[in-house]
Amino acid sequence: MSQILMYTTQYCSYCYRAKDLLDRKDVKFEEIAVDNSMPLRQEMMEKSGRYTVPQIFINNRSIGGCDELHQLERSGQLDSLLNENIESNSIN
Repeated sequence: MSQILMYTTQYCSYCYRAKDLLDRKDVKFEEIAVDNSMPLRQEMMEKSGRYTVPQIFINNRSIGGCDELHQLERSGQLDSLLNENIESNSIN
């Protein structure tokens, strides 16, 4: 099963939409709230190259935000990503 990490803020509608999609797929994910933590937001920006939330990582690979997550779902690629083995996609 894939490892999913999502950087979020509390009042972000896009974060809620992304979490809802993963919840509907019954997928577990780790959520890191960056609301009141500049170090965590900086970590997110360094990993993703972006400053907006959510920032979603599947198996240590940045897939982008909510729009990109939903695009993967519409194209039928999300299930494949979610079922990939984590060891095959680890970033060194």
